[in-house]
Amino acid sequence: MSFTVLIPARLASTRLPRKPLADIAGIPMVVRVAQRAALSKAAQVVVAADHAEIVAACKAHGVDVVLTREDHPTGSDRLAEAATQLGLSDEAIVVNVQGDEPLIEPSLIDACAGLLFEHRDCVMGTAAHEIDDPAEFRNPNVVKLVRDAQGRALYFSRAPIPWWRDGYAQGIAQLSQPLPLRHVGLYAYQVGFLKRFPTLAASPLEAVESLEQLRVLWHGERIAVHVSDARPGPGVDTPEDLERVRRFFA
Repeated sequence: MSFTVLIPARLASTRLPRKPLADIAGIPMVVRVAQRAALSKAAQVVVAADHAEIVAACKAHGVDVVLTREDHPTGSDRLAEAATQLGLSDEAIVVNVQGDEPLIEPSLIDACAGLLFEHRDCVMGTAAHEIDDPAEFRNPNVVKLVRDAQGRALYFSRAPIPWWRDGYAQGIAQLSQPLPLRHVGLYAYQVGFLKRFPTLAASPLEAVESLEQLRVLWHGERIAVHVSDARPGPGVDTPEDLERVRRFFA
């Protein structure tokens, strides 16, 4: 099983300015992410940066990096350019590890990549874990998903799915069995599909839910889903998140 980890890194961030370069115990966050990803079975780990400052920070710490255009509308577009720069074949597998996940579990990266070697009918793989808190299930900021019998995604939603008709008649106070699933924003791609994805028309479902992965299902492609036994470490979206991760490394 040979695959490449690509880490998109954009200097501008609305909630946390210059997030990829945020200091975590003396090391930029994007470098911390690359170091964690390097503990996986990936053949190579490469940062796809949009700014020379990120490139310089990566090189200073011995992390492989490519400079991509600043104007990419999504991380998928940035990864497609990076895959082209690296000369990856259409049959190659890449895993998109977000640049704000300094506590990413290496074994989860391996599991996500492995999906595309097991499910040859799928163009993407992703991950999920069980939800055990009704408040989390109700939260529209928590993306839920449902799978088919072969472990492929049927749908992703911010709404509580699946809906327990009888159990939720008076509100969501308990959870159905089996427990519902929370989506984890980790993706594996066939490179050929990754390059094709930006050319696909956006779907109405994607626009309504604000979930880019629904474009894949809308166009009839399949996404395999790995269900993790453990909840992934926290990502960094806000200054409060950053302080929490800093305390962990301290």
